[in-house]
This record gives sequence, structure tokens and C-alpha cells, in this order.
Amino acid sequence: MDSTTGGPKVSLRSPCLPTLQAKTAAPLVAEYGELEHKGALAQLANARYSPESNTGKSGVRAARGVEMLTVLTTLAEVRSAVCQVAASAQRLISIYTPDLEPDLYDQTGFLDVIKHFVLARSFAKVRVLLAEPTRVMRDSNRFVAMGRRLSSCIDIRYVAAEARQRASAYLIADDRAIVYRMRADTWDGVADINNPPVARLYLQEFDHIWDASAPEHGLRAVRRG
Repeated sequence: MDSTTGGPKVSLRSPCLPTLQAKTAAPLVAEYGELEHKGALAQLANARYSPESNTGKSGVRAARGVEMLTVLTTLAEVRSAVCQVAASAQRLISIYTPDLEPDLYDQTGFLDVIKHFVLARSFAKVRVLLAEPTRVMRDSNRFVAMGRRLSSCIDIRYVAAEARQRASAYLIADDRAIVYRMRADTWDGVADINNPPVARLYLQEFDHIWDASAPEHGLRAVRRG
């Protein structure tokens, strides 16, 4: 039982795929340095790595005072990362995505994480911002179907037309953990299970876009599709 939330404590062990494997970030440091949020992503790129020998029973690398950064380059790695970061959430999951990417969010392992999250906590909330919702309206997506059934817990909105379009995609757990991809059309990215400064920066960006995106432009429109 989680003493802070009153709900069951969620393990970081992902039901989807093997746990995150830390890899050298050197090739990505320069690339990330060109992004609009240079300061925040520099923290990610320059974070120290836990030695592989420090892998605990949960499968997530951990060491006192060491930020747990993982560089992602493949679909399998991103799938594992979004599952683990989502499973670490205690109250809020925020997802910025072009079209609820089926390769990530219409997967049984991830859907199980979300279902457990919202059903285990009466106050849990999942928010999704869709930058390009046309495909979601056209294709069947199990995440959308779950959102229809659990509409009090899962809220899906379209990014407002006046909001500046972003090429990136990310998932934030509470205000602490994040999976970030600079471009939604590639799997290259980073994941950090414990980096509040970066997570809060992107959460602030998400909240700004969320507040500008009216609910009537969200899930109800998807239902009509």
C-alpha cells in the first residue's frame, strides 16, 4: 500500500517488454543541444548513468544521487520505456502524441498499465493531447475505446489550431518521470524515471496547450468518427 496516496503501490516492473537498458548518450548530446528547451534536455543528455551492476529486483537501474537516464533508439525500447514510466505514476499521466501511435499506445502491455492505474486509484487521471487526430478518427484504437468506457479517468483532446505545432512526442508520469522523443516519426529519444526539473518543464508546456484545447474538440469528436 502506498502511504502517500492510499492506493496500492505500483511496481516499476513493466508487463510489456524487458526493462530499460542504459546506453551511451554521446551521439545524442549535440543533437539534443539544438532543441528549443536546451537547458532541460541538456540535463537529460548529461545525466550520469547507474552502473549495470546496480540493477535491482525491479529491473530499473538505480543508485543514490544518480539520475536514471536511458537512451532509446528502437521501437522495443520505447515500448518498454512508456510502460515503465506510466507504471511509475501515482496520480497523473500526460501524453503528447500525433495520433495515439498504435505501435506504442494500442499495445496490450501498455493498456494493462493504464487500466490498472485508473482502476486502482479513484483520483487517477490520464490526459492525452492529439496533434494530428485524423488517423485516430479513421482507425480503430483500443486506447480510444478504453477512454470511452473510462471517460471520467481518461480525457483525450485535440491540440488547438492556434497552438504551435510540435514535432516531438512525450509521456510524463506525475511531475517526475518522462519519455521524450524529439521527433514523433522516429524512435530516437530518452527516458528518465526520476528527473522532476525536466518533467515539470514539459508538464508546464503540456498544461498550457491542454488549457487552450477545449474539451469539445476531444474525445466526443473521436466518438463520432
